[in-house]
Order: sequence, then C-alpha cells, then structure tokens
Amino acid sequence: MAPVSPAFAVESPAQVDLRADVNRDGRVDVSGTTDTDGEDSWAPGRGAVFLPNIDDDSKRCAVKGPGGKPLPDAKLAACNDASDAKVNGADDLADLARVRSVPMAKLPATATGTLRVVNGGKNTRVFLKHTTGWALVTAKTRLSTAELRSGAELGVESTDVIRDSKVWDGRAVIRLTVTSGGKSTSDDVTLRVAPLLTHHHLQNAQQLMVTKVPGKDDYARRQQAFVKGLAAQATSAGLSKPLVTFEKYGDIWAQDFVEPGYVSMAGPGGRQQVMRVMLRSAQADRTAGRELFEKLRGNGVGVVQVSGVRDSEEWTLNSMGNLETIPPYSHGGRSFPAGRIIMGERKDNGSKPAQAMRTLLKSQGSQDPLLLDTSWLHVGHVDEFVQFLPADTPRGWKIAIADPDAGLRLLREAKAAGHGKTRMFSVPGSKDLPAPKETIDQALASKWLVADNTLAAKRIRANLAVLMRETGATEAEVVRVPALYTRGTGEESGDSMPRLTRMGAGQAPDAVREYGQQKELSRHREGGAAAESVMTSAYVPGAVNGVVLGRNRYLAPRQWGPVIGGKDIFTTAVTAAYTGAGMKVSYLDDWHTYHVGMGEVHCGTNTLRDASAAWWKP
Repeated sequence: MAPVSPAFAVESPAQVDLRADVNRDGRVDVSGTTDTDGEDSWAPGRGAVFLPNIDDDSKRCAVKGPGGKPLPDAKLAACNDASDAKVNGADDLADLARVRSVPMAKLPATATGTLRVVNGGKNTRVFLKHTTGWALVTAKTRLSTAELRSGAELGVESTDVIRDSKVWDGRAVIRLTVTSGGKSTSDDVTLRVAPLLTHHHLQNAQQLMVTKVPGKDDYARRQQAFVKGLAAQATSAGLSKPLVTFEKYGDIWAQDFVEPGYVSMAGPGGRQQVMRVMLRSAQADRTAGRELFEKLRGNGVGVVQVSGVRDSEEWTLNSMGNLETIPPYSHGGRSFPAGRIIMGERKDNGSKPAQAMRTLLKSQGSQDPLLLDTSWLHVGHVDEFVQFLPADTPRGWKIAIADPDAGLRLLREAKAAGHGKTRMFSVPGSKDLPAPKETIDQALASKWLVADNTLAAKRIRANLAVLMRETGATEAEVVRVPALYTRGTGEESGDSMPRLTRMGAGQAPDAVREYGQQKELSRHREGGAAAESVMTSAYVPGAVNGVVLGRNRYLAPRQWGPVIGGKDIFTTAVTAAYTGAGMKVSYLDDWHTYHVGMGEVHCGTNTLRDASAAWWKP
C-alpha cells in the first residue's frame, strides 16, 4: 500500500498538559518536568495546595445589619473573600493558587478550550486570567486559540476549610479539555486545600492577645494592671507588635474563645503565602467570639466557626484552653511535621469536646487530636497541667508537666525545717479581698489537700504516660514543675481564697456557665463519695499555665507561695525547673484577676506565632 501523504493524514489530537505547583516551590513549571510527577495524586509531602480564601482583604464584610443591628453569627461567618465571584484586589489575588497550561504553539486556529472542576466543584472556584483581568470560570467559559497557544493561567481558591473529610476531603480536580478538528483531549490536575493548623511552641511568638476590661472599680484596675504588665513582658521578650486587645464583650478568658491557627501554601520565591485563621470555640452562646469577625477578620486573617454542636456536649471542654499542640515529632511509624493537637475529655462520664470540632480538626489530616483525661479538673482544660517547651534536644522540645508531689514536698520540707506557722500564701490582701489565712501546718493538716494532690499526681502520671508513649519522649525530656491543686473552697479543703466564677467578677453571663456547670457536676460526683471523681483547680497559681514567649523565655503566673528566709519557696522551685530546661522565667501577678477564677496567665491571654515555615517539612 502506498504511503499516505501528509496532506491527507488524519490530524493528531492536540496534546493537552495542565500543571500545578506539585513540588511546592512557589512556581508552576511548564517548561520542565518538576511538576509532572504526582500531579494526579496528593500526599502530605508532595502535591499541589490551594487555600481556603476565607479572609477579607479589602474589609468589605459588614459586621452590622440594617439600622446598626448586630448580624447573626451565621451571617457574620458567611462573608469572606470566597463568598463572591470576584478577585478583590492584589492581596486577594495572592491567595489564589496558580494552575497553568503548557503552551500549545501549533494549535489550529479553530481550537477552543473548556475548563471544569470534576471533583470538589461545590467548594472550589476557578478564575481565568485574560488580558483585561481575572474572570470566573463557568460552564460557558471558552479559552481562545490565542490563550491556548500562549498558555492559560488559572487562579484557584476554596470557599471553605475542610469540615468533614467524609463529606469532602479537600481535593479538587481541574480538567482542561481542548477541542480541535472535531476531536477532544483532556488533562487533569489535582489540588488539595491547605490544612487548618494550630500553632506549637517551636514557632516564635509574634504578638499577644488579651481582653481589656473598662471601668475604675478594683477588679477593672487590677485587670488593667495585668494588661499593662503583659505588654511590658512582651516588649522585654522582644515582641515588637502591640497587644491585640479584646474590649467589647468583657470575656476575660482570651485563651478560651479562640484558637489562633493558620493555612499556607508555597508562594513566589518559595516563601509561604500565609493566612491566619481564628478558630472560634464551639460555644455558640459565647458572644466574645463575635469580636473575631468584628475586629480581627481582615487582610490575611480569616475566622472559622463550627456548627452542629449539640446541647448535651459539655460546655467547658469546648473552650480553647482545652486545645494545645505537641510540637512536631515522628514516632512509631507516624509523623506529625506540623505538630499534634491534644484535648481533654472526661473519661469518668464520657464527655468529650464537641464532635463537630473534633471532626473538623481530624479532617485536616495533619494534627490528629489526642485526647487526655481531664476528669480530675474542675474546668477540665489540658493547659492546667501540661505544656511544651523548646529545648536543645534531638527532638527539639520537652514536656513540662505539673508535679503535685513536688508541691507537697516543698510544704513538708518547710514544716520539717520549723516553718509550719508560715502563711501558705504571701499575696497581700485588701478590704474587699482579704488575704488567705492558712499556714503551711493548716494546709498539710486539712482534710482534703493531701488527698487531692495525691489524686492529681496519679492522674497526671497517667496522662504523661500517654504522651510519652505517643511521642517517644523519654524521662530526660520531662520538666517537672511544682504545683498544688484543691477541690474547692473553705478551710476544710485547705483553700480559704475567695473564689470568683470561672469568668471572674462582673463578666459576661453567658460564659459564667462554664464554672456553673462544673460546680453542679462536682457536687453530683462528690455526693457519690467516689474519691476518684473529685475535681480540682490550682491551689498555688499553676506555673505551667503560662506563656512561652520565645525559645528561651517563659512567662509564669506569680506564685505568691510561703516566704521563708526572704524567698518564696514556690517561686524558687519553679524558676529552678524552667532554668534547668534552658528557659529564663519571669512572673506576672494574676491572683485577683485570673487565679481566683480558676485560671492563670495562659487562660487570660493568647498568642499569634510565626507560621512562615512549610508545614509539610519536618
């Protein structure tokens, strides 16, 4: 058979090649092959990433409705840069992940292209770059021959974070189809939404957040003094940015109504394109969370709130003081390069943090939450007994753990040395807030204090064993910090402090419920005479409930312990524990502002940390 001349040969279909930043170097390679391997799959260490575009770069989202009425929470949360079909300026454009088609220079003039999101379309929006700007890709969008010949550029955003991986796992598959001469060919590329991650203490602190209470009464003045002292501590630690102050709703527990997090992808030059995400606590009636939308949401800052929280789910466990993050580690065949979340649960009655929140956190696929037993604590937050410290170890960090045995030992040694008549607390009193009167002898002789701390030590040891098993941390990587706990108020418990509610004096009634629910639960359990069901809170201000300000800087609550020989024995012991771990420790008085409300410095503050490192790299 004679060969077919080229003039009569059947035209080969055009070779379509759609590419994304698979190797995460901040650029899409259309001339080489660095972004071809793995473009149709996704793994934690390789695969194209796009952002949930939930910030408000141009501050266009309203916070009030007609007539100045407050917007409902759902409407507050519904507005962000991804809630419209526009690219809202250069900052918004920077949040779009790029996808490009390889130029098809020899394409016939009659060729056209179409784009379609074949997976994840409900949560994915694609824009096409024209000479006149960026346009939303719809079913009617057609790419011209000229655009295909020169190579098309797309911008991709997600309209939300991953909420439930069983509903949507965050993957989007984009397909470019080119039709020429009656024949069509296609190519797909896969992207996945960047996981919403929480901060860990190896990330440098950049800015502190705290609630500022207005007024001139004694409590307001003390709280304002706390804020002033916090600002001074931040400056001393080298944090140049001013405090972020919450001032609208009077909820002093700035740690509890929000957990700062972030999402990021590789940007130009390999730098990370980072968006802060404020994760609102799963407490729908905690109005302080509204200020996250009203004050913080903006350029580079988004807010996420969960829905579907059941009334039966325990209120206090949903506070974000009950969410901390183990720094990055690998152990037992599992790797957590962005760290791993810990949360408290009440194993004695089966209460856990809200299922909707746990599902969201687990669905990110990066920080699989580990639950610890906080049944023995009134408030039930993990930050009441454990924290993680940067350290010069192969692991890069140590576990700091509250040690009630060490606290009791300090008292017993003082008594044995003849100081039993020394007052247990050195905090000065006032007319309205008298100083506690008990002595070391009275504390050790109280009906409950020794038993409560024996129980607390047992529960803490059990939780520490879980952490060591999961992370591989050794005994040499544990920092034991003296602590004491108490079950309640009254001389019979060794606690004569005037206790406020968990919210503190004069605070918003919706959040008083946190303490109230636990008080009712405590009475119910103690009525059963089960020693293992006793719940406690810090007796001496909880030193581990402080703020890691830097790699070697730590801010603890002032101890106000017994003063012997001119020195506070708890301050001396706590300082020695942190100094031994390579930390310079300073102190801030929180006795009348937070401690008597069953919280400490950490409970009353929050921290924005550096998120510039790639979350997928160890």
